[in-house]
Amino acid sequence: MGAPSSHPNQPPHDFSRSFFVSAGTPQKYDPTFKGPIYDRGCTDIICCVLLVLAIMGYVVVGIVAWTHGDPRKVIYPTDSRGQFCGQQGTPNEKKPFLFYFDIVKCASPLVLLEFQCPTTQICVSKCPDRYLTYLGAYSSRTPSELEYYRQFCVPEFKNPQKVGRGERGGVSPVLNSLARRCFPAIRAKKGVIMVGNETTYDDGRGRRRNVTELLEGAKKANVVLETRQLAMKIFEDYTVSWYWIIIGLVIAMVASLIFIVLLRFLAGIMVWVMIVMVILVLGYGIFHCYLEYAKLKGEAGSDVSLKDLGFQTDLRVYLHLRQTWLAFMIILCIVEVVIILLLIFLRKRILIAIALIKEASRAIGHIMMSLLFPLCTFFLLCLCIAYWASTAVFLSTSNEAIYKVFNETACQFSGQTCKPETFNTSNVTKLCPDAQCLFAFYGGETAYHKYLIVLQFFNVFMFFWLANFVIALGQVTLAGAFASYYWAFKKPDDMPAFPLFSAFGRALRYHTGSLAFGSLILAIVQVIRVTLEYLDHRLKAADNKFAKFLLSCLKCCFWCLEKFIKFLNRNAYIMIAIYGTNFCTSARNAFFLLMRNIIRVAVLDKVTDFLFFLGKLLIVGSVGILAFFFFTQRIKLVQDTAPPLNYYWVPILTVIVGSYLIAHGFFSVYGMCVDTLFLCFCEDLERNDGSPERPYYMSPELSEILLKGNLEPSKSTDSQG
Repeated sequence: MGAPSSHPNQPPHDFSRSFFVSAGTPQKYDPTFKGPIYDRGCTDIICCVLLVLAIMGYVVVGIVAWTHGDPRKVIYPTDSRGQFCGQQGTPNEKKPFLFYFDIVKCASPLVLLEFQCPTTQICVSKCPDRYLTYLGAYSSRTPSELEYYRQFCVPEFKNPQKVGRGERGGVSPVLNSLARRCFPAIRAKKGVIMVGNETTYDDGRGRRRNVTELLEGAKKANVVLETRQLAMKIFEDYTVSWYWIIIGLVIAMVASLIFIVLLRFLAGIMVWVMIVMVILVLGYGIFHCYLEYAKLKGEAGSDVSLKDLGFQTDLRVYLHLRQTWLAFMIILCIVEVVIILLLIFLRKRILIAIALIKEASRAIGHIMMSLLFPLCTFFLLCLCIAYWASTAVFLSTSNEAIYKVFNETACQFSGQTCKPETFNTSNVTKLCPDAQCLFAFYGGETAYHKYLIVLQFFNVFMFFWLANFVIALGQVTLAGAFASYYWAFKKPDDMPAFPLFSAFGRALRYHTGSLAFGSLILAIVQVIRVTLEYLDHRLKAADNKFAKFLLSCLKCCFWCLEKFIKFLNRNAYIMIAIYGTNFCTSARNAFFLLMRNIIRVAVLDKVTDFLFFLGKLLIVGSVGILAFFFFTQRIKLVQDTAPPLNYYWVPILTVIVGSYLIAHGFFSVYGMCVDTLFLCFCEDLERNDGSPERPYYMSPELSEILLKGNLEPSKSTDSQG
């Protein structure tokens, strides 16, 4: 046996004490200590000042971005003059579509470099619905055809007999509108590419050209639009299903609230019901995957492998593959087995964790407002997200229109910037008669435009800092309220009148700097992780295996560091709420306290986290299954009520993610309560010994279970102390 401990509550055979002999000094008995200290001062003032200055700078960046930015640049198509198509209050208000004069020129490599086709583009009220060239319209002398063709010419086109370069539209075959752009209606008939009923077309200059050239130009012009088209379909799905999504989220909120309320009164029963329900839900998922897997046997195309299929934007394609359902079934089986094994090995520890959850239920019962506090945190996080997103959009659209010289023949000025106002009087038109000054992209050469990437980086950094600060504020507020409950000797008589509001006021008045300090450290690590993810994305096409290996190691290390800092910050905030010390002191004291009770941390704290995870999994799984059956129209009673969708996974994933966030918000109150009570319990064991002179502050129900077996302090130390 080790040397006797000087502290009456620390047994000489305690492994955690003998292993962490230098893990700080245990707390001494203090008869004046009655819970969260009210006589406290401001902490980490420098970080508080830095946060205020950073917020002021963030506001300035937002104002500058909103002054220079224009979100219309990513919403509306832009013609060759840099004007928006379909924008209200402009000459193009009734012209929402973009028309390419010569779509073949979009096959140029410039499209991939500058995302702009080197051909004249104009805004039109509708895409052409007939095959017509200028020569055909003019030679026919039919006024209706000439008038029809006139609407697809540049505004300067007045005299049909004098057609200058760039004024005639070249080809104008039958077209379809895609993402407000006019593209050829190319189709395949028995493996032959055709436009209309022809395999060739007249380019408007007396030459016949193959349709494959038209197809190549359309593909290159569409390379930037595929993502936007996907986003538009997703947006379409949201417009027809948003109210059903809200209903699903309300169901998740009601289910979470009912679960939490029942947990308050029937903690033990609800935990076991939760465990059984999770096993049953996963079991049903396995059974459903097997049914789908068996049903697809023998169907055409169902045996195609995921590797051969590749990435598809329509996720419904994957659900027609047997391999998909087999993968789902294997994953669910692994999760089911892991959970069952954990429950078998932790069955005794679960009984102890239930006692801690019951105590947390009693604490929440005396501070019922704590269940609504996550709504305040959620609202502040929404403000942070909205400000970050809007600032990012305005920053990304605060560039100016850049015009460049485009030409068909060789020209020394090709690709250089130009000004449309003075282009016709410049030497460029004399040396290169076929050159045109067309809109290329949005950019800029001023100091503001050069530092846009820095401002975007600052925007991301401030988002992480403020989001972590809001979460820290919620944690320290809840910790202060629940600590008031634990350290009240006569519960609830010795508790303050409004513990939650008192804790919130103390956090903002005295510890803004400490919260800013902890959230700043976490934000720096998170920004580094985002940077590493960006570098990893850029290096995917590289062949440097050492660089990829090094990057993977760095990503793993910083992921572990982020998890450790989150764990340390959470416990440091509890110490700040109780003692009012600065961040570094609180983090050190919390870390040493946990190290002195490392066995209890493994036995109690993490088991309760596992049980809360099962609760969130149950709510998310139940609501997710309900959303799946509803949006796939498999519930006969409401089969006709489900909206028609492009991708039914859009509302389902939204409901699942939203349900998890809602369930996490409610369970985070319980999680913070358990963590606070656990730290207070550890300190209670160090400060007191349960004698009449030094009684425990823990409730009799908690001490009856927690002070048994391996968790009970040895009484032999009393005779050796």
